[in-house]
Amino acid sequence: MVRSVASNASNGETVSFAEHFTASEQFDRIFKDGMALVERTAAYLDGAGRQEAKALSASLNVVYATESMRLTTRLLELASWLLMRRALKLGEITAEEAHVKRRRIRLGVARPQHVKDYGGLPRAIRALIEESFALQDRVVRIDRALEAARAGKIDTQDNPVGQQIASIEAAFGNPAFPH
Repeated sequence: MVRSVASNASNGETVSFAEHFTASEQFDRIFKDGMALVERTAAYLDGAGRQEAKALSASLNVVYATESMRLTTRLLELASWLLMRRALKLGEITAEEAHVKRRRIRLGVARPQHVKDYGGLPRAIRALIEESFALQDRVVRIDRALEAARAGKIDTQDNPVGQQIASIEAAFGNPAFPH
């Protein structure tokens, strides 16, 4: 996955994998996948989803309405993040403008622990919800790495090498490698 930084041994520079990732074909793929998910969800909610919701019981209809609003909100936030990152990549906004815009975007990481009658929702909306959570997980990992890189920190949470460097720094009281 995406790590925030690594040392380039040949010249001592720090390389930001997260920023490199944003400029890569992988980012383009996530962008296309994310925007396609937004389009598929909108088409479903305006078409087949509307018909499926009418066939639900009153209590399931409330669950459907609640979960479709949560899904829509989550996808709007993810689309905002993707569009902001793409605008930065294309030079349409500066890094500082991107940082300001990023602060307005809420990327949730929590999933509801239990939604009563969730299993009774139509399979199509449950699949879209799960796909949106998978996209959210990817975006949150990238975003954390980008924010850590921006702050000039090594992301040690999911980075075994970073964890080892942090351990060395803690043991000897000074940075093992200049950052």
